[in-house]
Amino acid sequence: MKVLLDTCVWGGVKQALMSDGHDVVWTGDWEQDPGDDEILAIAHKENRVLITLDKDFGELAIVFGQPHSGIVRLVNMSTKQQGEVCKEVLARYETNLLNGALITAERDRVRVRE
Repeated sequence: MKVLLDTCVWGGVKQALMSDGHDVVWTGDWEQDPGDDEILAIAHKENRVLITLDKDFGELAIVFGQPHSGIVRLVNMSTKQQGEVCKEVLARYETNLLNGALITAERDRVRVRE
């Protein structure tokens, strides 16, 4: 799966997902942060699922109708947990994400909005 990791996601998640065969770009590798609107637009243009800690992306998608290719928001977890949760969500909810779902993932709960 093609993934765009927001800067706020721990950089180690990139390698964890790549080791599972995902095509991953981390915005922390970019020279400058283009802002949320542009990050979401880039993810959509490149057909990448956006993974973030930031709830603003859901607002951009739902309230403002900005197109996207699926969004995963991680909530209340340590950096070490982020990689494992991302791997599990991408594996378990791949079809939902490919259909543009918004997923909120906590350590012990996942909510899917189609």
